[in-house]
Amino acid sequence: MTEAFAPSVTALGCVLAFLAAFAMLDLVKRLESRMDGSAFGWLAGASVAFATGLWSAQVVGTDKLDLPYALGYHPGLSVGVWLVAAMFSSLSLAVACRRATAAGRCLVGAGMLATGMVVAEVLFVEALGLRPGITGPGPAVAAAWMVAGLGCGCGLWLHTEVRTRAPRHLMAGQALSALLLASAIVVSQGLVLGGAGLDAQTSSAWRDRVPADSMAVLVTVGSIALLSMLLLLSKLETRWRDSLQRAKGELQTQSLRDPLTELPNRQIFEGTIAQATLRADVSQGRVALLLVNLDGFKPVNESFGHRAGDRVLREIAARLRSLAQTHMVARLGGDEFLLLMPDNPSVEDASGMAARVLASTCLPCRIDGREAIVTGSIGIVMYPQHGALSTLIAHADAAMRVAKGSGGATYCFFEARMVSGLREQTELLRDLRRALAQGELELYYQPKIHAPTGEITGAEALMRWQHPKLGMVSPTLFIPIAERYGLIGSLGNWLIDEVCRQIRVWRDGGLRMRVAINLSVHQLRQPDLVERVGSALRTHDVNPGLLTCEITESVAMEDAEGTIAIFKRLTDLGVSISIDDFGTGHSSLSYLRKLPTSELKIDRSFVLDLETSEDARKVASAVINLAKSLDLKVVAEGVETEGQNKILREFGCDQLQGFLFAKPMSAKALALWAMDDVGPRTMSFRSSLFKETCAAELV
Repeated sequence: MTEAFAPSVTALGCVLAFLAAFAMLDLVKRLESRMDGSAFGWLAGASVAFATGLWSAQVVGTDKLDLPYALGYHPGLSVGVWLVAAMFSSLSLAVACRRATAAGRCLVGAGMLATGMVVAEVLFVEALGLRPGITGPGPAVAAAWMVAGLGCGCGLWLHTEVRTRAPRHLMAGQALSALLLASAIVVSQGLVLGGAGLDAQTSSAWRDRVPADSMAVLVTVGSIALLSMLLLLSKLETRWRDSLQRAKGELQTQSLRDPLTELPNRQIFEGTIAQATLRADVSQGRVALLLVNLDGFKPVNESFGHRAGDRVLREIAARLRSLAQTHMVARLGGDEFLLLMPDNPSVEDASGMAARVLASTCLPCRIDGREAIVTGSIGIVMYPQHGALSTLIAHADAAMRVAKGSGGATYCFFEARMVSGLREQTELLRDLRRALAQGELELYYQPKIHAPTGEITGAEALMRWQHPKLGMVSPTLFIPIAERYGLIGSLGNWLIDEVCRQIRVWRDGGLRMRVAINLSVHQLRQPDLVERVGSALRTHDVNPGLLTCEITESVAMEDAEGTIAIFKRLTDLGVSISIDDFGTGHSSLSYLRKLPTSELKIDRSFVLDLETSEDARKVASAVINLAKSLDLKVVAEGVETEGQNKILREFGCDQLQGFLFAKPMSAKALALWAMDDVGPRTMSFRSSLFKETCAAELV
């Protein structure tokens, strides 16, 4: 037995056994407390590695035996031996190598692994096809099983303990565990071969199938290649998993921090505020929150570019960080920052911090040799005096807006009155959406008067809202809210369709009324404005000449080139164009000449002072003369007295509009006045308003 054992313990066999055990342990590290699809894959790889090492070490060891006969291998039986080793390995590893396994389960797994090793080694000897045959290897097999069990138990236990208790020494522990397992393989193989009585055999039945030396070379090359590949795959997966974990960590960090300034973002900072307020509640203290909005940041972006603007934001963030405690500054978004003062600050402390922030932000930021200057508007809230945790940022924002409205570069403490208006706006916006959906809005029409004859020539459509609780709500109140919160587009579309519908209703009743509507700057920015107007005209079968679109002078000049293009498309449609509130903006005469308009409307501010101000009369006269020179009609709005009426007629104004003639009225009231002469004053409607519309004029 001793002679058979010694040559079987070869250096190459030990290397293969160690490599197999190391690869197996590296692969089973991925087995968690529960077995899922991926875990079964790693378990299979570990079993393949261990079975390959066990089998290849025995082939190499047997090849070194000095026997009087030639050995050979049966391919099918050899594969069977390998499969048995793999099966026992997988079962034992499934039990013994999962994370946080108990010592008892580890011993059971070690026993199963040792049993698999010895069974595979015995079957290996049987698969050699020795003649006349092996008898009575029982004591050697028992000794081999005890040695294998001891080595496997120690190796698996050590590997589990290192993984659980000392992960920093995992590689060294894994190498030592692999050495114990490799020793168990080699020693148990030597005991089995020694007890098999190979010297007493005379031949091998499979010597003509696969010779031992050929099998040894094949196994050596194949095993080293397979084990190296499995080990490489394991290392690559480890690197990929580590990279994925780092990426997840970086992504989580980025999700909680502003990537530009590296300050905490609102999401994480709200947690910081919550912790500070909780401590304040426990200690009966206070917390101050400052919301800083930069004044003049937009001009910096426009003048220096957005990259320079980003550099300014980083510089301001660094200055704020230097003023506050650690982790007590965050970027709220855009050019807004939050600064938290915990530890029971007083109002004076908050004021002092705000003053330091203002002094810091107003210092010039040098960008490529140039100086960019911004200031700050700061809103301050004190917890718990100024509201609950959920309202702190909103209240700080309201206070900041008041500071900005005061001219900026200052700070303002929150007061309850600052949010009452916002709350009312929110409620009014909700009601306005409902009113638009449920048809609560209505159009009123104010007549336009032909100045030379005093006859009614058309009307201007004005939106009205009869609120179920508040009564009649002025457009000056709900139109700005609609513009601010993105509802003006829907209101404008409703206005266009409703006016065209009403024109059709009047026309069917015998009244051919021309109606003017007001277009906002938001509607001019809608790419489908002209298409919507055209669609409404076609839907209600209305002559485009009966519709006039009024645009204020300031809106028309905001984007003169774009306005010219839109006006051109509207006039191609057949719609008339009027410049409203003329005289209040800064029209360029060159653009005014290019605009395809048909009339100008003098702003009511000039009409109001006609009787008392020589300057007002000069302006009105100049506007009328300018319009005449450009072949434009002139409409004066806001006419309320006979004196104003007389002066405008003398100046040659074409049309007049105002309370002197009629206040805005419902469509029904205007129709009754036109058809039955039931109106606010004796006034005739032009006969052309009752003429038939020619079919050729329809679009």
